[in-house]
Amino acid sequence: MLNPPTSALGTTDLSAIAQDKEAERGLAPPVLLQYWRVVQRWKWLIVGITFASLTVGLIATLLATPQYTSTSRIEISRAQKNVTNVESLESAETGRDLEFFQTQYSLLQARSLAERVARQLRLGTNDAFFDAHGTNPNDDGLFSSMPGQQVSAAERQKRENKAVELIIKHISISPIRGSALVDISYSSASPELSSQISNTWTEQFIVQSMDRRFASTADARKFLEGRLADLRARVEMSEREVVNYASQKGIVALGTTKSADGKTEVQRTLVSSDLEALNAALAEATANRIAAESKARSLSGGANSDALGNIAISQLRQKRAEAAAEYAKLLVQFEPGYPTARALAEQLRVLDASIAREESRVLTSRSAEFKEAVQRERSLRQQVETLKDRMDRQQRDSINYNIYQREADTNRQLYDGLLQRYKEIGVAGIGANNIAIVDRAKVPEKPSSPNLPLNLALALLAGLGIAAVATFALDQVDEGIRDPGQVNRLLHIPLLGSVPDVENERALEQLGDAKSALSEAYLSIRSNLAFSTDHGVPRALMVTSTRPAEGKSTTSLAIATVLGRTGRKVLLIDADMRSPSMHQFVGQANNFGLSNFLAGENNWKQLLQPTDVKGLTLLAAGPAPPSAAELLSSDRMLMLVKQLMEHFEHVIVDSPPILGLADAPLLARAVEGCVFVAEAEGVAIRGIKASLGRLQSVQAHVFGVVLTKLKQKNAGYGYGYGYGYGYGSSSEK
Repeated sequence: MLNPPTSALGTTDLSAIAQDKEAERGLAPPVLLQYWRVVQRWKWLIVGITFASLTVGLIATLLATPQYTSTSRIEISRAQKNVTNVESLESAETGRDLEFFQTQYSLLQARSLAERVARQLRLGTNDAFFDAHGTNPNDDGLFSSMPGQQVSAAERQKRENKAVELIIKHISISPIRGSALVDISYSSASPELSSQISNTWTEQFIVQSMDRRFASTADARKFLEGRLADLRARVEMSEREVVNYASQKGIVALGTTKSADGKTEVQRTLVSSDLEALNAALAEATANRIAAESKARSLSGGANSDALGNIAISQLRQKRAEAAAEYAKLLVQFEPGYPTARALAEQLRVLDASIAREESRVLTSRSAEFKEAVQRERSLRQQVETLKDRMDRQQRDSINYNIYQREADTNRQLYDGLLQRYKEIGVAGIGANNIAIVDRAKVPEKPSSPNLPLNLALALLAGLGIAAVATFALDQVDEGIRDPGQVNRLLHIPLLGSVPDVENERALEQLGDAKSALSEAYLSIRSNLAFSTDHGVPRALMVTSTRPAEGKSTTSLAIATVLGRTGRKVLLIDADMRSPSMHQFVGQANNFGLSNFLAGENNWKQLLQPTDVKGLTLLAAGPAPPSAAELLSSDRMLMLVKQLMEHFEHVIVDSPPILGLADAPLLARAVEGCVFVAEAEGVAIRGIKASLGRLQSVQAHVFGVVLTKLKQKNAGYGYGYGYGYGYGSSSEK
C-alpha cells in the first residue's frame, strides 16, 4: 500500500526548486570540484596504477646494477692568454660572444673527443670496459675471432665504434650556472674506470683545443704561402719591367722628392739633375758675362775699379807721388837742370810709363774676360737646350715608367705585408691554454645510483601521470551525463529535476513514503512542471527515454502519484505495449487495456482500473498486439486522450523508449509535451541528442529532462542537499 499524501509543499520542495533552477541555467560547478568528482569516480583505478608504478620502481631499483659516478671540474676562461704580443687569428671580442660557452659545451660533447678518449685508453680492446657497462661485444658480433687469434681491422673498428657510443651515452657535461666552471661526470659499474675516463676526457679536451688552434694557424700559413709565392713572382716581374723600360728609355732614377704638403711626388732622374746643374751654371755664366760686359764698356784710364784695385798700380802711383813731392821740393831750391832734379824727372817719367803699361794691361784683361764669359754662356746655353729636349722626351716616357714603378711598389707592399703576417702567424699559436683543470676526478667510494628514494618518487610521479592520462581518457570515453549541471550545457533543455539512485525493490516503497528522498525529488519535479506551461502542470504529457531501464516507468508512476496526492484526478496510461510493467507497479492485471481500445473497442471506461493510490486510475497496456506501431499510427490515440481529458485533470502516458522504435514519436502527437528521462552515467550524450532529435522532428514539445539514478557522489552541492531535510526533530534542524 502506498502511504497517503502529505500536506502542501514545504521547505524541502522550495530548496529542490532552487536547485533545479540553478541546473536549468547551466551553471557549471567549480573546476576544482569537477576534478575532485573525476578523482572520486576513478579512485580505485588511480590507486591501482600508482601502486603498480611504485612496485615496478621498487623492483627495478633492487635489480639495477650499482653505478659509480666520478666527476672532474674544469674552468673555461673567456680571454685567451698570449705569451707573445702577436695578435691571434681570432678576434679579441670572440670570447665575449653569448654563444662562446655554448660552443665550448658542445665541443665537450663532441664525438671526436670521445674517439680520442677511446683511442687514448684503448677501450675497444678492453673487455673490462664493456663488462662495466653490461655489454658483451661477443653477443653483438663485434668480436668473432677466437681467443688468442688476431683481430681484423674491421672488427677492431666496430669495437671502437661501440666503445665510443658507450662513452657518449654515459658522459655528462654539467655547466655550473653563473660561472665559467664545468663538471664532467662519467658513470659506470667500475669506480676506477669512471675516474680514469673522466680525467682522460678533460685532458683530451685541453689537447684537442690546442690542436684545433694550431690547425687553424696551419691552414692560414698554407694559404699565405701560396699567396706569397704568387706575389713574389709578380714583384719580380714588375721590377724587371721597370728596369727594362728604364734601360730602354735611358732613364736613370736618382730618387723621389715630395712637395711641401706631401701630396705631390717628383721623380728625380740623371737628366733632370744635369739640367738643374747646367741651368744653375748658365745663370752664373750669364751674370758673369753681364759683369764683364759692364767692365769692358767702362771709360779707359786709371779711374776704373780694376785699376784702383790693382796693387801694382797703387804701389807705382804711391812711388810716383813720393817722387813728385821730392822733385817739387828740389825745384824750390834748384833749377830743373840740376842733376838731382833731372834724375827725379826721369824717375817720374819711368813711373808714369809703368803706370800706363799696367793700366793698359788691366784694360786688355777686362776685354779678354768679357769674351771668355760670352763664350762660356753660349756653350752652357747650348747644353741646356740639348738637355731640355732630352728632359722633354724623358718626361713623356716617365708616364709609363711611373705606371711600371707603381705596379712594382704595390706588389712589393703586398708582399711585405703578407710576409710579415706569415711570420706573425708562426708565433700566434704560442699561448697559455684558456682551459684549466680545477679538480681531478677521484675514485668514488659509494655508488651514485640506483637511488631508492629518488626512484620511488619518480615512480610515484610516473604513476600519477599515467593515472591522470588514463583517467582523462576513460572520462572522455564515458560520455554519459554525470551531474545535473551538464543537462542544460550539453542538451540545451531545462532540467526538471534529479532523482537519487535507489534499489529497484525499494523504489515503490519510497514512493509510498512522502517523506522519502525519492518522493521529495519527484515533488520537486512536479513543481518544476508547474512552470513549464501557462496553465500549470501539463494536462496531457508523455514520459519517455532513450533506452529501457532508465527509470521511465518509475518516473511516470511517481509523477502520477504526486499529482494524485494533491487532490487531482490522474489517469496513468501504460503505452509500452511491447514490454508493459505499470500494472505490476500498482498490483493490477493486464487482461485488457490500451491495445483493446486501439484495436476497435469504443467503451474505454470498461478498460480503466482503479488503484490504491489516491486520485490515480490506470489504463493498462492490454494484450500484446502484433504491431504496436500500426495501432499508434491511427487517430484513435488522439481521440482517446481528448476524451480522457474531459474526465480527468491529468493524463500521464508511459511511452516506450525512443531509439529503435517508432512508438514514442507517434504518441507525442496526442499529448502537450514530453518529459525526457535520462539515466545518470548511462546513455552517451550523442544517443540522448539523437533521441531528442527524433522528438523534435515530429514537432514534439519537450518540457525538460529528469535525471535518474543519480549517485550521491555526483550530486554535488545543491542537487542532493534537500533530500530528507525538513522532517526531523527541532534539535536536528
